[in-house]
Amino acid sequence: MINRTVLVGRLTKDPQLSYTPSGIAMARFTVAVNRTFSKEGEEKQADFISCVTWRKQAENLANFMKKGNLIGLEGRIQTGSYEGQDGKRIYTTDVVADSIQFLEPKNNAGSSQGASNYQSSTNTGGTYQGGSQGQYSGQNNQPNYTKNDEDPFANSKAPEVSEDDLPF
Repeated sequence: MINRTVLVGRLTKDPQLSYTPSGIAMARFTVAVNRTFSKEGEEKQADFISCVTWRKQAENLANFMKKGNLIGLEGRIQTGSYEGQDGKRIYTTDVVADSIQFLEPKNNAGSSQGASNYQSSTNTGGTYQGGSQGQYSGQNNQPNYTKNDEDPFANSKAPEVSEDDLPF
């Protein structure tokens, strides 16, 4: 079975960073994703998708991205439910983001922190249990090059590129 979701959209507000009782970082955020179609004579519609991410990725998102920033994410859809204060069952649907990429240009006026095409750490295999409590067990799947002989670009003779030469 496959449960994968890829989204590109803008944050509708600043990510909300919190910590579980055991100290694990969690960020909740909503992404506005434009629909690819629109009815004739109407403005394009957008979907507002609730998302959550965990650990260092949650801290990076909260520290570097703000309302209006463009992000891309890959994750999975997770449903859950809880009992509301009125005793009624409330059902939830979230995208649990395994990988988030910051797509906003570095010098964009909307980005006060100036993150540019930075990919946050990848989380895999996590389990979200709703509310302010959650448990995540996973690993970072990013390559970690610490030795020069393992770095495929260590002996590269390519010219240095300054940030002024980049198109974004």
